[in-house]
Amino acid sequence: MDSFRDLFEQVLLLCKSDDTIADVTYNLFFDDLEPVDFSNDTAILQTTSDFKQGILAGKYADLLQKNFEKLLGFPVQVEIKVKNQKEETSAFPSVTPGKNEEYTFDTFVVGAENKFAYAACQRVAKDPGTIYNPLFIYGRSGLGKTHLLMATQNEIRKNNPDANILYTTSENFTNDMVSFLAQKNMEEFHNKYRTVDVLLIDDVQFLQNKMGFQEEFFHTFNALTQVGKQVILTSDRPPREIDTLTDRLRNRFESGLLADIQPPDIETRMAIVKKKAQQFQMELSPQIVEYVAEKLKNNIRQLEGAVKKIFAMSSLTGNAPTIDMAEEAIRDVQTDNMPVGVKTEKIIEYIANFYGITPADITSNKKNANIALARQVTVYVLREITGQTLQMIGEAIGGKNHSTINYSISLVEKKMRNEPSFKNTVFEIINNLQE
Repeated sequence: MDSFRDLFEQVLLLCKSDDTIADVTYNLFFDDLEPVDFSNDTAILQTTSDFKQGILAGKYADLLQKNFEKLLGFPVQVEIKVKNQKEETSAFPSVTPGKNEEYTFDTFVVGAENKFAYAACQRVAKDPGTIYNPLFIYGRSGLGKTHLLMATQNEIRKNNPDANILYTTSENFTNDMVSFLAQKNMEEFHNKYRTVDVLLIDDVQFLQNKMGFQEEFFHTFNALTQVGKQVILTSDRPPREIDTLTDRLRNRFESGLLADIQPPDIETRMAIVKKKAQQFQMELSPQIVEYVAEKLKNNIRQLEGAVKKIFAMSSLTGNAPTIDMAEEAIRDVQTDNMPVGVKTEKIIEYIANFYGITPADITSNKKNANIALARQVTVYVLREITGQTLQMIGEAIGGKNHSTINYSISLVEKKMRNEPSFKNTVFEIINNLQE
């Protein structure tokens, strides 16, 4: 063996041949495990998510350690980390998650609330550039917009392997533009974005309105659609509600087909739970399926997250899934079922703890920078999760007026556009409150 990677490949072979590990378990948890470093008798490995890291560290670290020691002949410690995705981004980032086989039309659960968007994507995938161009899909976070975007990309690629398809986000588009501008090489930027057959842009609500970003996107959009190339966009709201868009870009977005996705009904939610369990080759009783679907009503990621947690608990204990496991899995995922007043208090308390202050600080008039930021984030999160009016949110935040609440939301949206790490923090807060 000439390297740590060679050694690790031998360790994986031993793990795969172990009778205690089923093929589905190996494929799910070991396939994307990668070697990072070996020093001081410690093997450092990395995986792709906190979920997988928890399972590997909790249940399979001993097996990995045993197999390292079997090959090396001396005691070895195993440390498992989560891959730092920032290290993977290039100078000109362009995310392409669509190769994930999970994102297909077959794995998308269709219900009354998403069937129009689903049908539109299927039609576009069948004959891109000829109908519904642009296709603009909108809906709140966690309802399957990115899944549909990726499924469309995968279907187009399956039908035409030579198609030049580019998936990116509005954030990456602006980052690319800054990078190419700095290099005084906008010709390469244009070649990247204006010569594709299909352009898919996620989270277009974050498209910045400065330094000519929207102007550049406007010309990119025209360059593609005028020659019959397909453009598909997603957003958390329809174009008319994206305040930062210029009128002519908003008009371009509205010139095609607008398709919204609403929260799933109970039948769709139950189907999602069943399908996700099938992906883990896990059988859930009808009682568990109905319980999870009834408790989690507004976010598909919540449903999938609950199933993952049940699978993790079942795998770690070696027991079949139970209602008790389901209850534990969604104990912190019940925010959406609370009365608005209780939900508001929970959100304020969570964000206060997150920023190391008190709920009273958030509802006060204190000007401390950390408190002010926490208050602004609270306003934004309350709007996203509770759906309350600005006046209602203002009353919950110490009697602030409508304009103050609107200004706070604008500040948070601007900071999210300019600072990817801050945007990730806000999304993390929202996801944690909904999971």
